Amino acid sequence: MASPTYDIAILGSGPVGCALALGLADAAPDPARIVLMGPAPAPRAAGQAIDPRALALNHGSRRFLESLGAWPEHTADILTVHVSQAGHLGRTLIDQAELGVPRLGCVAAYDDLLETLYAAVRRTGITLLAERPPRPRAGAPVRLHLSDGPRSAHLALLSDGARPQGLQREYDQHAVLATVRAAAPWPGRAFERFTRTGPLALLPHPAAPDLYSLVWCVPPARAQALRHLPHADFDTALQAAFGHRLGRLQRVGEAYAFPLSLHAGPNLLGQGLAAVGNAAQTLHPVAGQGLNLGLRDAAQLAQALRPWLAAPGEPVQPLLERHTRRRRADRALTLGITDTLPRLFATANPLVRHACGLGLAALDLVPALRKPLARHLLQGQRL
Repeated sequence: MASPTYDIAILGSGPVGCALALGLADAAPDPARIVLMGPAPAPRAAGQAIDPRALALNHGSRRFLESLGAWPEHTADILTVHVSQAGHLGRTLIDQAELGVPRLGCVAAYDDLLETLYAAVRRTGITLLAERPPRPRAGAPVRLHLSDGPRSAHLALLSDGARPQGLQREYDQHAVLATVRAAAPWPGRAFERFTRTGPLALLPHPAAPDLYSLVWCVPPARAQALRHLPHADFDTALQAAFGHRLGRLQRVGEAYAFPLSLHAGPNLLGQGLAAVGNAAQTLHPVAGQGLNLGLRDAAQLAQALRPWLAAPGEPVQPLLERHTRRRRADRALTLGITDTLPRLFATANPLVRHACGLGLAALDLVPALRKPLARHLLQGQRL
């Protein structure tokens, strides 16, 4: 039988796919036998407006990306996170000093992160195919039908472009994304405020110390209305929802809206097929865990495959099965947190809402309750 075209095909060139490619290339005798399929980042024009898409990368993700030589130049530190509930007493503060780390995380512009990752991939010698990833056919080898003919690989890893099949939930919420300027910025502090319509997050923006990245979860009709409001009316609505902790808030540039849903499927898809990142799960953006979970997928899968990369003729399926078992607890806990919080705090039941306020107060007063949750949000489970 002819040798497969590639040892590993990574289907999807987003941040998780690029990080996975870099992690694998570090251990590969011949990185050219790893192929990354997907479009290259689109070039940005000089003076382009500030992109509202900003990503919260936790402490564990930063360490992983730095180890790959792919940490973006411009980021904003998150030193504390203030969590509150609109209309109710009780809040909690998560602080980096309590957890013994220099920062809880950082915020990076999506385009900056992707460009930095893709530039690092280019330096490795990995094969790049700038076309839409095909739907692979499981087997030994995996079959790939590309635009110029068939290819094959020992192993195909889906990182994005294919929605996972399995658990599904529609939240009846859209995320409104925008960049806002604060009259009284609080350096290093991020805010997560739970409202009756969904969570509202303000994250330090890497473009300037008085800018924040807004993620505002509201019902779909409200999201579309907010998008088209004049700036002054948008600012008034945001101020009413968030309060005055940062002084006057003013939107900078356009607002965008994206539907929110949960989709989660298996990591192991068949013989020689595995999924990570958005191909394995898409989460509600509360607490900013989606990309961080995907990067943990990539880091641990790259580590699991290191022995096989040295001898790709050996069976790879046992390694994939072991990796899937090891990822199960981290995925389940992260999915549970991000699925429960937005539904729990958005309930119309006043008793539950009061209980949520008491829960925030308890977290703030009792470190033994707060620290385990904070540490999971900081780095997840890295077994």
